[in-house]
Amino acid sequence: MTASDSKDDVEVVACTNGPLLVRGKIDLRASNGEPIEQSRNTVALCRCGVSAIKPFCDGTHKLINFTA
Repeated sequence: MTASDSKDDVEVVACTNGPLLVRGKIDLRASNGEPIEQSRNTVALCRCGVSAIKPFCDGTHKLINFTA
């Protein structure tokens, strides 16, 4: 097994004019430091700032024509 095969690997992909896709387990916390449960292996994190379910993406970036 190589380091890249480790189940602890995390991959972050910036979607064009969309969210950050994070694959793998991360220590995700709210602005007050409280942990946010990550129930999926892949999560989409908001970059536009308008999501109603921050820090997660709800697709609002499409409605507001967000460009990164």
